[in-house]
Amino acid sequence: MRVFVAGATGALGQHLVPELVAAGHEVTGTTRTPAKTARLREAGATPVVLDGLDREAVTAAVLAAAPEVIVHEMTALAGMRSLRNPDRSFAATNELRTRGTDNLLAAAARAGTRRVIAQGNIAAYERSGGPVKTEEDALASRPPSRSSARSLAAIKHVEEAVPLAVPEGIVLRYGGFYGPGASEILLDAVRKRLVPVIGGGTGISSFIEITDAAAATLAAVEGGAPGVYNVVDSDPAPVAEWLPYLAEVAGAKPPLRLPTWLGRLLAGTFVVAQMTEWRGSSNEKARKELGWEPRYPSWREGFRDWVSR
Repeated sequence: MRVFVAGATGALGQHLVPELVAAGHEVTGTTRTPAKTARLREAGATPVVLDGLDREAVTAAVLAAAPEVIVHEMTALAGMRSLRNPDRSFAATNELRTRGTDNLLAAAARAGTRRVIAQGNIAAYERSGGPVKTEEDALASRPPSRSSARSLAAIKHVEEAVPLAVPEGIVLRYGGFYGPGASEILLDAVRKRLVPVIGGGTGISSFIEITDAAAATLAAVEGGAPGVYNVVDSDPAPVAEWLPYLAEVAGAKPPLRLPTWLGRLLAGTFVVAQMTEWRGSSNEKARKELGWEPRYPSWREGFRDWVSR
């Protein structure tokens, strides 16, 4: 098929494009950086330098590619270090999730593209109820902090807009990325003991190794019913379990432990919510309906392979 990947040189796109090409698809990949076009050509894709917020340029690029499938992986997360004020840190990504999504959907309508796959996030789930969420569970009714209201709204915009705009709209709710080209900032911070366990670390995390995320995305390109899918591994775990393990395999000292009040003072309300309130996610639907199995069913072996590279 002809596949248009918006955000083709990002953390996930750089792994997805070679997988699509190897599977026999004709790929057009976008990047905001002209210097990265050579990488796309080497991977077998046709590169396009594109600002996802430029509606006319997006429409022209999509019409030229005439894709049967559009994959929306546009973010602006490179180099982001602080989560004290998520709306400020995610401002550019929030624009890509709102205006950028709308631009791609309008272009899809013009080009007659039936299937659009967009990047969602499991962090949007309600932070109450059971410890592991399925696609049937509600998204959060309120943000974890006043400084993250726009970020939650942007994720919800993708969830609401994509299924309504095209006949085959799919949102992949990815877990926390790690692996080649993803989350090196987290690994560096853990080695420097800059990531403490806050408030007992009772929040549940679900991870996904980045090449496993790309494989699930390829599966959604090639099949699966419209709707939402959690793309996570099979081992949701509390922060108090996975963070010391990551420190251990990274050769670092155990993470510091802070009470909630001190964590809120030093790291902010959003990070405290991650550490104490987050819920994990189930991958059962993606495994069953997309025919996908993660190569790393647990972050345990995934983390160990990641840090040893």
